[in-house]
Amino acid sequence: MQTPPPPPASPPTGAPADGPSLRIGALAPLTRPGWAEAGRHLLAGLELAVREVNDSGGIAGRPLELVVKDTAADPRKAAAAVDELARLGVAALAGEYHSVVARAVAARADALGVPFLCSSAVLDTLTEQPTRWVARIAPAQSHGWRIYADFLLGAGHRRIAVAADPSVYWASGAAVLRDRLASHGGTVVELGMRALTPAAVCDELAAREVTALLLLVGHPEPAVSIVEAVRRDERLPGMMIGAPAGQPELAEWAELTGDDGAAVPFLRYLPEHLSPLGARVGRALRERLGQAPSFVAFEGYDTVTVLADVLRGQGADRERIAAAWPDVDVEGTRGRIRFSHVPGIGVWQWSWAPVQVVERDRAEPDRFRILHSG
Repeated sequence: MQTPPPPPASPPTGAPADGPSLRIGALAPLTRPGWAEAGRHLLAGLELAVREVNDSGGIAGRPLELVVKDTAADPRKAAAAVDELARLGVAALAGEYHSVVARAVAARADALGVPFLCSSAVLDTLTEQPTRWVARIAPAQSHGWRIYADFLLGAGHRRIAVAADPSVYWASGAAVLRDRLASHGGTVVELGMRALTPAAVCDELAAREVTALLLLVGHPEPAVSIVEAVRRDERLPGMMIGAPAGQPELAEWAELTGDDGAAVPFLRYLPEHLSPLGARVGRALRERLGQAPSFVAFEGYDTVTVLADVLRGQGADRERIAAAWPDVDVEGTRGRIRFSHVPGIGVWQWSWAPVQVVERDRAEPDRFRILHSG
């Protein structure tokens, strides 16, 4: 499914104030080759939170306004968007889903001195050097993927394969898995997808005698074709397919894979039970999206919730906004959000959002089964 991008700027909705708007630059992948459905969910969360802030009086009588830019999973396009948003006078930047794009946004935000609250990208090295300008809602990849490795070990998988596209994000994830499994006597076989077809992946799996295959590849392709090939290969009965990056979270996965896409464990960043705030927001997001909201939508909502709190105290002054990250203490949809410095991570980090390993139920694909929590 491909969703057309929204207009460049989303005017404030229901704002009772008559002062000049406070602008937030919103970055999301809204067209291919970006994962447009993830971008749509992210934007829905951002927009819902802005609407609620404005309906409750705005920020000191000033409405919030999102200025939306489509990154299309292109780091260069994203960096150019940051330049444009800075010229437009946004108080801060928010959003982005793809890690390689968020890195470009963070680097440019740091260079220009524009605060950036990253919603969904998880790559540990979001910036090459520590920066005071960037904070992040999503958990770091090393944290979530270690939890996924612990799930594999607990399920008895000691020899796994990863079908991996060439990317710093996929390479970082594979390294986390390799190190965690190796410390418990496990091994990771890497299958480079630059040279392999889905059928060749099946041949490798049969020859290597692995018990699980993890999809460290793009969505929808080649992920969907690999799933179909493995499920239909008579040499691979019982082969577990996993997708730690979360491809099965969104409805598009179920639409494209059907029954083949069930029972594919993935990481999601939600608690087992939502708080009253989370449940209320979840209902509003479902109405807005016309489907169950993903954790990405909640990340978008929490991002604006944090920024609104900071803006109430600091106004639109970029220096003061960046200086306020360590003072954040806000109730989000998935827990209390506070930022700190985490070893090995150069941005202000919420540590941590709840982490689950879940799968779509074979008998009821719209229902998620929790397999492991971290």
